[in-house]
Amino acid sequence: MAEGWARHLRGDVIEAWSAGLEKHGINPLAVRVMAEAGVDIAGQRSTLVNELPAKAFDYVITLCGHADETCPFFPGEKIHVGFPDPPKLAETAGNEEDILNCYRRVRDRIRAFIETLPGALP
Repeated sequence: MAEGWARHLRGDVIEAWSAGLEKHGINPLAVRVMAEAGVDIAGQRSTLVNELPAKAFDYVITLCGHADETCPFFPGEKIHVGFPDPPKLAETAGNEEDILNCYRRVRDRIRAFIETLPGALP
């Protein structure tokens, strides 16, 4: 979701790359709630950190605690901005609408963060 928001809202000033430590595929519920907000992330793919292009990054922003703790070294400044994991939040949801609301809350929090960029970066 963060890559989608970065490309949608700040694509003129931010070159966004998203990668993880494990591949999980694109979550269809994330695709769905982002589409509700007018952002198509269906074409994105699950990428491992070691699959990123060999280039220097100005900033590496981790979004979950596990990534913050285990992210390999990248040249550039590493910043952690924690967001809840939508699938974890949804584990206790009672029905489909409650599940989608978990994803929507995280989607909206990520959007609010991305809207502060690049000005909020040190």
